[in-house]
Amino acid sequence: MTEHFNEMYCGGAVREPYARLENWTNAMPAELRQMKQAEAEALFRRIGITFAVYGEGGDPDRLIPFDMFPRVFTQKEWRKLEAGIKQRARALNAFLLDVYGKGEIIKSGRIPARLVYQNAAFERAVMGFTPSCGVFSHIVGVDLVRTGRDDFYVLEDNCRTPSGVSYMLENREIMMRMFPKLFRENRIEPVDGYAEALRRTLASVAPAKCDRDPTLAILTPGHFNSAYYEHSFLADLMGVELVEGPDLFVENGFVWMRTTEGPQKVDVIYRRIDDAFLDPLCFRPDSMLGVPGLMDVYRSGGVSICSAPGAGVADDKAVYTFVPEMVRFYLGEEPILQNVPTWQCSKPDDLKYVLANLPELVVKEVHGSGGYGMLVGPKATKEQIEVFRLKIQEQPENYIAQPTLALSTTPTFVEEGVAPRHVDLRPYCLVGQDVQLVPGGLTRVALTEGSLVVNSSQGGGVKDTWILAE
Repeated sequence: MTEHFNEMYCGGAVREPYARLENWTNAMPAELRQMKQAEAEALFRRIGITFAVYGEGGDPDRLIPFDMFPRVFTQKEWRKLEAGIKQRARALNAFLLDVYGKGEIIKSGRIPARLVYQNAAFERAVMGFTPSCGVFSHIVGVDLVRTGRDDFYVLEDNCRTPSGVSYMLENREIMMRMFPKLFRENRIEPVDGYAEALRRTLASVAPAKCDRDPTLAILTPGHFNSAYYEHSFLADLMGVELVEGPDLFVENGFVWMRTTEGPQKVDVIYRRIDDAFLDPLCFRPDSMLGVPGLMDVYRSGGVSICSAPGAGVADDKAVYTFVPEMVRFYLGEEPILQNVPTWQCSKPDDLKYVLANLPELVVKEVHGSGGYGMLVGPKATKEQIEVFRLKIQEQPENYIAQPTLALSTTPTFVEEGVAPRHVDLRPYCLVGQDVQLVPGGLTRVALTEGSLVVNSSQGGGVKDTWILAE
């Protein structure tokens, strides 16, 4: 059986970052823990932190399970992660600027042209266009897993509209409210500056035609969207308007917002809707969520859209395999963070290996997300494996495969007390005139014993993530 790195205990001893949490756990009787857990759930419900799972019956406003046992990193561990994530965010943005421009990385033979130009996420509508500050992806969510004391791997990059930051902020808020003594005893880096940092990042990429303090707005698909809570939460925190497509219109080369005091010009749109729905005159003509004419204003420098249309080609799971090469090509540096070894089923030799070893591998759809469309070989039945085998053989270019990593575990409160559960981490990197991260991120936890799938849509939960101050 594979040995999993336990982030709290090493060789029977408590690791230094968790030293003060052992006493805290031991001193908490089961009744108090259950009471606190119920209190946390009541707070989440009252605040409105819920999510919907598409295609499911039952409760449309489900709570994401919250685990009160925090995950802890030392300052030294965080500094390495921070440097690696910033490096990656710079390389991904350089790649986007390049492939919508001269395509130097493709001409040099470092990445196959078909992976980019035949990619469903590649948007020809922005070919030759340079967005403000040359930034395509303004919020990069990098999903990380840990396999050892010093071993971290990037599982995937999210360059479009990575969600979950509201949980990072609310997890901290609720922990501080419930356990103030714990925060007095531990010096923990704050995360509550995120909203202001996001506001400054968005303002820093205001378009060329903006000649005053930029007006920002968050564009949401509406309250039926699974992340709507987060859209309204961030709008409140940043003090900006939350708008839907019909609230905006295009006139005289600018985007305007309908208000009770008449039209107001909008300079920067933080969009939380997919490219396909942004502008029915440019993308899907049946979209009721977008703004007709928006792309014309965007291309003429009248408005900035964050993240930019077309950014999704950088977080495709087949393109992911080339990110270390992007770091070398654009930055002239060696990657600080490693990719998970990946087989591309579009390559005959890789395909042969994958089909021969399906029970040991994790197979993912190239365009999939949210834990859907994947096979976790060691946990799958023979029937599931055979069904997936046929899918891969039908469309090999649609899949990649990775080894089943021995993900680290952190202590988690379960029915019988405290037990190790597998986790990942999504820090949020903001890219504008500067590149920055708040010290922390969203730790997602697989609450089912032995499970490696942490996605909330698949039954995962969330934890507060602590970066210890020096």
